Amino acid sequence: VLYMKDKKEPTVQGPREIDLRSDTVTKPTDEMRVAMFEAEVGDDVFGDDPTVNQLEEKASEMLGKEAALYVPSGTMGNLISVMTHCSGRGEEVILGDHSHISLYEQGGVAQLGGVHPRTVLNLPDGTLDLDEVKRKIMPDNIHHTVTCLICVENTHNAMGGRVIHPEFMDKVAEIVRGTNIKIHVDGARIFNAATALKIPASKLLEHADSVSVCLSKGLGAPVGSVIAGKKDFIQRARRLRKALGGGMRQAGVIAAPALIALETMSKNLHVDHNNAKRLAQGLAAMKDLGIQIDPSTVETNILMFRLVRDDMTAMEFANSLSSSEEGQKKQVIVK
Repeated sequence: VLYMKDKKEPTVQGPREIDLRSDTVTKPTDEMRVAMFEAEVGDDVFGDDPTVNQLEEKASEMLGKEAALYVPSGTMGNLISVMTHCSGRGEEVILGDHSHISLYEQGGVAQLGGVHPRTVLNLPDGTLDLDEVKRKIMPDNIHHTVTCLICVENTHNAMGGRVIHPEFMDKVAEIVRGTNIKIHVDGARIFNAATALKIPASKLLEHADSVSVCLSKGLGAPVGSVIAGKKDFIQRARRLRKALGGGMRQAGVIAAPALIALETMSKNLHVDHNNAKRLAQGLAAMKDLGIQIDPSTVETNILMFRLVRDDMTAMEFANSLSSSEEGQKKQVIVK
């Protein structure tokens, strides 16, 4: 229930339940549903689906890369990208210890790709400890793995949707200059980062050899991600997509809303950011709840807070808000 602070008497606007678990619970718009119904389709494994082809062309253009590939999920997009760069079993990828690839993708790069993951410290702003990155690049020695890839996540999920700036990417590029080491960006929310910085997504990817972008999170498409890079990279990635079971046939019915996600929804992400910041400010003002949050760290659409109470656990706190009479009466003062 929201109460307007500038009114003499409270004006009730709710209650209205909003699912804030994740931006993965977005629903396709009416425009997307119509596009699905009207989509022109073909066999995408044969390269014959015109809607998929249009999506891939648009994605490569917006991301500043030569080519792109439509895949069923972000996890598959990251896995294909890492496996394409690290094509020999026992080769190595350097990535953050709190990265999505490390924590939330079942260790697929090792389990399915035979790629050795070497983690380095993720700093609170989502960047990597670059001194540690330099130390962990393996020298050319018969005893060691071969370091082939560095992965950067932007925005950084586990660090609260923090934005990785172009200046950091410049430093990563300087580290790998003169080597064969490539850079992959897990850009599941790269358009959130671009929106926050008010720059094109391609500016954040100038040094990236590949990027994986999710279309079914804040962008609202029902299915899919795209990966982008050079043409030869995408050709090899297309073969891996088939091997991993990601080859799709008449995929235009899901590529059509994904195209709207890129062209239209990417322009509206500032609304999510403003809502997240507004919520963070409201939670910070509610001192009696025992919530610890710094609104200045909320840069995009992800909000994380810490519960600092001795009388209940986080799970008990969540249950109390959803089920108790006290929880149902909690008020947020809106400035």
